[in-house]
Amino acid sequence: MEVDASQWSGDGTFTAALVEQLKSLTSIDFIRVEDAPASHTEANYNFISNEVYVRFRLEPVATVERWLGVVPVRRTALTPAMTLADLEGELARMEQVGPPDYADEAMLQYLKAERIIPPYQTRGYKVVELVRIYRLTP
Repeated sequence: MEVDASQWSGDGTFTAALVEQLKSLTSIDFIRVEDAPASHTEANYNFISNEVYVRFRLEPVATVERWLGVVPVRRTALTPAMTLADLEGELARMEQVGPPDYADEAMLQYLKAERIIPPYQTRGYKVVELVRIYRLTP
């Protein structure tokens, strides 16, 4: 498993927990985490946007095709060990992650909000974290 976090600032507790859970899946062989340009900070809130790219391990699958419509030919093709829909199901079963807030055939999206009240201030601030997961093609 290779993890590339060189373009990630490390912000986002949910993103860090998500990446740790993704590392435990054997069907994934590469993870890249990046800060998205939508991140924004003001006095009363922090909006953290991160993007996670995953590449699934390829497995050989034997198929039988017909050459010229008559002669059967056996070929081996490489197919991903998991799809994004399978990943959605795996993450939904994990207690630390749960089901995504939005999912389609190209992306999984999580939106988490948390209010933080430091002990030395009377007013707290809100942290909104948006994480999108995309599949990298081999």
